[in-house]
Amino acid sequence: MTPRTSRLRDVLSAALTVAACLLLPFGALAAWAAYGIADTGRYVTAMAPLSSDPAVRGAVADTVGAGIMHELAQRRGLPPSAAPYVHSAVRSFTRTETFRAVWDAGNRASHEAVLKALRERREGPVTVDLAPITAQVRHELADGDVPLAGSIPVRHARLAVLEPDELRPLRVGFRTLEVAGVWLPVSAGVLAGAGIAVAVRRRRAVTATALGTAVGGALLGVALLVGRATVLADLPPGVSRPAVAAVYDALTTTLRHVAWGLFALGLLVAAVTWLTRRRTVARLTARRPAPPTGAPAPPAGSPSASPAAPPPVPSATTPSASTAPPPSGARPANPSLPRRVVD
Repeated sequence: MTPRTSRLRDVLSAALTVAACLLLPFGALAAWAAYGIADTGRYVTAMAPLSSDPAVRGAVADTVGAGIMHELAQRRGLPPSAAPYVHSAVRSFTRTETFRAVWDAGNRASHEAVLKALRERREGPVTVDLAPITAQVRHELADGDVPLAGSIPVRHARLAVLEPDELRPLRVGFRTLEVAGVWLPVSAGVLAGAGIAVAVRRRRAVTATALGTAVGGALLGVALLVGRATVLADLPPGVSRPAVAAVYDALTTTLRHVAWGLFALGLLVAAVTWLTRRRTVARLTARRPAPPTGAPAPPAGSPSASPAAPPPVPSATTPSASTAPPPSGARPANPSLPRRVVD
């Protein structure tokens, strides 16, 4: 493989990994909206614990108590001094099992109505029929031996949940999320696998993908916190902030778990990849044969300890020592004796 090909593969692998890590949090968000919020059973299960939340019960008691006082004041001329007793009775009702059953029934009816309106093309406001909820309340109160519970009228009154002008943008967004909830997670997985397969150093690509997954999970968690602060800051006056915060936290519980799960999984995979790489390098180093050792070094201070000068290189213009004639009066060299190199 040429260096140019290796560089191209590394660049392509990095681009695919970055794209996968960017799509991952958006894919998790789309999947949560399409399969978590859009499922009536999961929605009711997520909202059920709020019937025991003090902030939610207080908001419901204040709203329902104000509505009852308004109706009674118009029909029977009930004085305003009766408001504390009405609110106290409603607050006591929110602590009963009947209220929890009514809470679940109301959430189920509202969610089914909104979901049906989002998936159909009919115009008009989204309404909920209160007759089944009223019948369930009367049944629960009658089972609890509440006086005059059987005389509660069951009327088919419809409560508006969404207006037509609010429904149109929600319908477009819902259809987009239904498509994105499938293809964004699949695309992120395919891009991540392709980035690892194309990489020259695949272990390094796995580490980069895992760290990118951890960063994507952390960004998703931060986005949820920012969204929570934004929702609470834009509330109209008169709306209970603690109650809205409790609803937001209940709806985003699964998404928060997914975000921190991605963060922990990415860090775990990156750590395991790094540790296995170090172990592999240590094993290969231990198996590598040691280089051959030479003769033992002479003791320091001996004549042979000093480095010997390299022999002179004969030049093409000057005769070498072996071919030059001996000077006059010199004794011929004995070939059996070793020649001494003169520095």
